[in-house]
Amino acid sequence: MTHPTYIPDPELDLVLERSLDVPVDLVWEAWTTPQHLKQWFVPRPWTITECEIDLRPGGRFRTVMRSPEGEEFGGDGCILEIVEGRRLVWTDTLGPGYRPSAEPFFTAVVSMEPDGSGTRYRAIAIHGNPETKARQPHFGMCSSEPSRSPSASGVLSTRTTITMCSLSTE
Repeated sequence: MTHPTYIPDPELDLVLERSLDVPVDLVWEAWTTPQHLKQWFVPRPWTITECEIDLRPGGRFRTVMRSPEGEEFGGDGCILEIVEGRRLVWTDTLGPGYRPSAEPFFTAVVSMEPDGSGTRYRAIAIHGNPETKARQPHFGMCSSEPSRSPSASGVLSTRTTITMCSLSTE
């Protein structure tokens, strides 16, 4: 089955690409297992205090991030697409069960593919307007801190390199 490739809009979207020296199934597990995602999903000193992933279309993708000051920011969304081991799409434009959201922020498209003996993955944060895009870096989407990658956090024991992260609003 062929899945459409989303072409990012540099005015509205953020793109992060990473190459990992581990197989795709381990990267998939790091993205889809709450106890793993909590270890690396936000940059230090932020933490994820809660995470729920109901891995099915219409299922919940929920995280609660805690700032260094102790403020908590919840994100509750709906999983739109799953291609086991290859693609995960969720949005906060809809809540679980496809219920419309009061305050949409973004849609995430995460894709991964084998790259030699490792994996190359791409995460795209799709925003509806430049204002929401401008807020995304505050949540660490494009942090270059390798200690919060799925690999260096202990979820996957290997190196991580950022090959591209577009924050341009030009």
